[in-house]
Amino acid sequence: MSEISELAAEAEKLDAADELAALRERFVLDDVVYLDGNSLGALPAGVPARVEDVVRRQWGELRIRSWEESGWWTAPERIGDRIAPLLGAAAGQIVVGDSTSVNVFKALVAAVRMAGEDDGAGRAHGVGRESGAGRESGAGRGSGAGRDEILVDATTFPTDGYIAESAARMTGCALRPVAPAEMPAALGDRTAAVLLNHVDYRTGRLHDLPALTAAAHQAGAYVVWDLCHSAGALPVGLDEHGVDLAVGCTYKYLNGGPGSPAFLYVRHGLQDRFDSPLPGWNSHAEPFGMRPAYAPASGAPRGRVGTPDILSLLALEAALDVWDGVSVEAVRAKSLALTDFFLRCVGEYVPDGRVESLTPAAHAERGSQVALRCDDAGDVMKRLIERGVVGDFRAPDVLRFGFTPLYVGFADVERAARVLGETLV
Repeated sequence: MSEISELAAEAEKLDAADELAALRERFVLDDVVYLDGNSLGALPAGVPARVEDVVRRQWGELRIRSWEESGWWTAPERIGDRIAPLLGAAAGQIVVGDSTSVNVFKALVAAVRMAGEDDGAGRAHGVGRESGAGRESGAGRGSGAGRDEILVDATTFPTDGYIAESAARMTGCALRPVAPAEMPAALGDRTAAVLLNHVDYRTGRLHDLPALTAAAHQAGAYVVWDLCHSAGALPVGLDEHGVDLAVGCTYKYLNGGPGSPAFLYVRHGLQDRFDSPLPGWNSHAEPFGMRPAYAPASGAPRGRVGTPDILSLLALEAALDVWDGVSVEAVRAKSLALTDFFLRCVGEYVPDGRVESLTPAAHAERGSQVALRCDDAGDVMKRLIERGVVGDFRAPDVLRFGFTPLYVGFADVERAARVLGETLV
């Protein structure tokens, strides 16, 4: 039996044994191998009808009454509670709305402000008592007076870097880019806040959230995690690991649709101290009181700003139905199996020396994508797409393939690697 037929036969067996295989029917898909869910997730089959109801009945017939009768007003927190279990968070800590960029700004500035408020009595946010994350409530935090530095992931998605630079100017902090692996050594008494990506968007490298969070806290700093490339792809454990603040988009592995609103997580113990740099009427304690003085709401609504983007929010809510009965742990197990099989097929099908994997081989260091360096990556991706294999290209020389276990199968993986090999001959 040839290598191709052997791998194809193995893929067929793996798909037959896959406990998540039936979930593919919950999406609108064709015969294209879609490996770009790390940029835009596929359309869940239940979304079009739900959106039609929102537009025709809720907006078209009920109109203004839908803010109460259709639950529009509570959507940001309600949908946040739907996302929370996928991130290892209890209810009441996530609000959905705005873009990832806006939420990064809110979270990072609030983190710096909290650092400045902390006094010599110890860590004001007392994570050790709340989360069981292994930290003493009195460790780390000093007076806060000297905390005038923000550390940012040097490999971050560019927008996070832009936002961090603006937040530093606004708060009078110095900004220092540091590689995640070097972050523990870079932390110090001046560090107010740290902004990190859970998964590197280029390489698919998974960073050690528990260890890096603990290191930041030991130094007395607050940590903000960008979960764009991990939410819906792998277990995060926000509560378990005592994460302070986190943000992320919903249009990748959560399949919320193009431009769907992002989420903001604020740990319970910090919510009464969360001082948003973007206070709006939606986050006011009395939003319809129209008072000239701002008084923040309690709980997760404190992270809101303006009027919620209802159409996108409710499309996202419908999209989250595909997660009914699905565990993130099962998704993670399949993700690792898919990426392992893809790397193996690439090794068999692609001519030696044509590609180099940038994605770590170790499971503990891998997200849900594979990045391959290729000299003519832009042209190669165009040819792959023409042949029904959709990934994406990142300049100057990276082919990215995202694996969404809810709808990608092992036969898809084998086909993608085979077509890649044929393209590179």
